[in-house]
Amino acid sequence: MAGAPSGDLRQGSPESSCRGLRSEERGQAASEGRWFRGCMEPSGPGGGGAPGLRADTFPLLFDSDGRLVRESQFRKLIFKEGGVDPTIRKDVWKFLFGMYPCTSTTRERKTLALELYVRYKMMKCRWQALMPSSRRMRVDETDTELYEAALAYHQTGGACRLKGQEVDLSQEKSEQITFIELQAKVYVDRQRINVDELNEAIRIIDKDVPRTERVLDYYQNEGVINLMVLRDILITFAAFHPDVSYAQGMNDLVSRFLEVLDSEVDAYWCSAFYFEKMSFDFKEEGLIRKIRLEEQLLKELDSQLYAHLLRDDMNGLTFCHRWLLLGFQREFEHSDAIRLFEILSSHHLELNSLEAESARHSERMTHFQREEGKIRPELPVTNNDYTFELFICAAILLEKKDLLLKCSDEVELIQFTNSLQGALNLDRVLERAEQAFFNYCNKSVMDCFKKLCTEPKKKSIFSFKLMDLFS
Repeated sequence: MAGAPSGDLRQGSPESSCRGLRSEERGQAASEGRWFRGCMEPSGPGGGGAPGLRADTFPLLFDSDGRLVRESQFRKLIFKEGGVDPTIRKDVWKFLFGMYPCTSTTRERKTLALELYVRYKMMKCRWQALMPSSRRMRVDETDTELYEAALAYHQTGGACRLKGQEVDLSQEKSEQITFIELQAKVYVDRQRINVDELNEAIRIIDKDVPRTERVLDYYQNEGVINLMVLRDILITFAAFHPDVSYAQGMNDLVSRFLEVLDSEVDAYWCSAFYFEKMSFDFKEEGLIRKIRLEEQLLKELDSQLYAHLLRDDMNGLTFCHRWLLLGFQREFEHSDAIRLFEILSSHHLELNSLEAESARHSERMTHFQREEGKIRPELPVTNNDYTFELFICAAILLEKKDLLLKCSDEVELIQFTNSLQGALNLDRVLERAEQAFFNYCNKSVMDCFKKLCTEPKKKSIFSFKLMDLFS
């Protein structure tokens, strides 16, 4: 597979690697949706290609043993190039979402893939053995297509097989597999499964899975069986993560992993690592916290729109909940939504990043020179909880400000939200989010200087004593 981190990858000299990463030509940024001012990498040789981390660039980030040694550059390219080339997306996501550590070698990843395969299979078999009646999805018979697919999946033993098997299960590996199975069994048997709680989770999962985006090609015709695979992943996660279990919306997120990776095992582990990091956001207090942060950020960026949306009859920004929870999955065209998911997951541009610090430093120096050095540039105060996804949300609100100001109640807000599905232009929103991000960085510096300018200057006691000596 092109660009895959296989054992054949070899990194040349540092000079040749740099040439490979920086040989892009200037001049086609705007026409190809290249959105960052001054920090967006230019298009590749020849131009006109799809945006994203390219197949010819990805191998250059590895050393001779297959370690992804240039992780910072890896995340930077995903962010600034607007996602990942679809031809290498499957391989890139395994690193991006933590299934493979960046420090792992090619040989270590082969062993790790086998361990993850065996462990997932045993986890899945554990809940199926404990709750055999739950193996088959409960489907309304009026949904003929899904009902027949669920029945076929159960009768043909599909629930016992794993989709997308890519590990080496040859006879030569039998001794290693036996040892891995023993380790996995110890892990799986140690986990306690609350049958009552899992039954409730399965009840909700069986309601949500049919509502997943079945219009996607991945679920069309024979692909409808993939909904059964999606269900198995969700139940396995809920069984072995009782603190998180299942929350509505997880089906859409796991669907994204399954569609891209086309492997039950890989989709499970990538989504599991993602959910473990984001688990707080699926709880009520996490939801409230994120909405409050978005409200605070909007107040910083546009006080007029903030005041309008925070009126008593508008219910604040709760209508943004789905955007933030699902990573704006339905507000953009499907391929763009996947690109945005990659961009946000790179975590390259955050308020504690080098880019943000560089912007704040530049603004501090500008004000320092303007004041002729009379005011010492203090470090500005920023809220590092304002993640880039909050700036994406704010960018959408700012772009649709005129429409939002016309909304007079919560019902009209919901109608407005529904009207956006698949209608937003990703490159325009990204550009606006970048502007909002750096405007916030600059504003934090300006606020700091304003405070220093308005504070009364304190004379030290020592200076008065010196003056008295020379009077």
